[in-house]
Amino acid sequence: MAGDIVIDAEGLGKKYFIGHQTERERYVTLRDVATRSARKVWRRAIDAARGRAIVLGGTTEEFWALKDVSFQVKRGEVLGIIGRNGAGKSTLLKVLSRITEPSEGRITIRGRVASLLEVGTGFHPELTGRENVYLNGAILGMSRGEIRRKFDEIVDFSGVEKFIDTPVKRYSSGMQVRLAFSVAAHLEPDILVVDEVLAVGDAEFQKKCLGKLGEVSAHEGRTVLFVSHNMDALRRSCQTGLHLSQGCVEFRGTISECIQSYLHRLRMGASQQRLRFPACDPNKYHIIDVEILDEQLNTISNPATLQSVVFAIRFYSPVPTPRASVTFQISTVEGQLLTYFSTSPDQNFPIDFQSGESTIYLRVGSLALSAGSYVIGAGLAIPMTAWLYHEPYGPIIEVVPRDIYGSGYPPRNYPLPMLCSWEMPPQRSAALQRLTASH
Repeated sequence: MAGDIVIDAEGLGKKYFIGHQTERERYVTLRDVATRSARKVWRRAIDAARGRAIVLGGTTEEFWALKDVSFQVKRGEVLGIIGRNGAGKSTLLKVLSRITEPSEGRITIRGRVASLLEVGTGFHPELTGRENVYLNGAILGMSRGEIRRKFDEIVDFSGVEKFIDTPVKRYSSGMQVRLAFSVAAHLEPDILVVDEVLAVGDAEFQKKCLGKLGEVSAHEGRTVLFVSHNMDALRRSCQTGLHLSQGCVEFRGTISECIQSYLHRLRMGASQQRLRFPACDPNKYHIIDVEILDEQLNTISNPATLQSVVFAIRFYSPVPTPRASVTFQISTVEGQLLTYFSTSPDQNFPIDFQSGESTIYLRVGSLALSAGSYVIGAGLAIPMTAWLYHEPYGPIIEVVPRDIYGSGYPPRNYPLPMLCSWEMPPQRSAALQRLTASH
């Protein structure tokens, strides 16, 4: 029924202008630099006066983060939004939360929206946790009396009562997420929008959050939009799903059908020799692709269980970067991390990135994975300081079965095979044991 529709999106589109640096001559004078800088300032001032977007760079390119996105969400529905990084999920949530305006199309929202899009959303770092609860509640349209009635419940759920009068800037990212989610979930918005931010919390708190999402939907009749790469969490929390790919709706249906659509899309590139990572700004740090090699460095399409393999990770650095690191990880298609590798600090192998493209080889002596599909991820970082690039959910690899025991039956029913051997010590008869014991 039309009265049950709380979100109605029709032909949504969001366009951005991306700036690119043009190639400059090798030698320039100070006068050249000053002239160009003044010209850029003047051009940006004119753009601002005419209401045009201000874009950095010598050339610009149109980029549609969303294109012709249409869907409806009913009251009390928990909608899971799925897609690779760069598919348009976060942009869609920002449009729904009225943080940004769509470039085309229209959206009708019936009810108050509370959004948790990133760590510390709506928090002031200098204020205490207590003050931020009242501030965040006021932003969501709640009266002081309403917040006061819910305050103890909010703090108890968040688990940060010991630090509630401490400035939020001293909170860890996990503590900020706990308090921010608790405020958004308990102040009774009609529509709750939750991004992947819950991944920052610990496992116990994530479980509490998923339970709360189900509670506010089933018992309180509120609508929830939930973005996650964790397929198991989506299955347990959502009834319906929306699969986005390159800014467009790839599939809309039940959550199980949506997950199958997403995994099918990932597997389409699994047999390619070079596993490409999602496209991003080519002028910034990023992983380009990964190639799988055997021990002789010959390219293979699909590694086998317990095979010795080499992952050739090709990446780009815009500038020389000393003492950086490369990370690599393998997860299940459900989003469960299986293993993680890092050049530093794990193996104390700091790298000096050169400007431009580089390749680093990760040698794995025995790929302990049964036959099946797995997601690889990779990143570039300044160790213990900051991510330069992080993509935990990249392309899929298909591991093929291998008869590791020579039994004719390759392991298939468990994810992490390990080589082992069985032995049974010689058994003495019960009569001999009794005779020995009597003496």
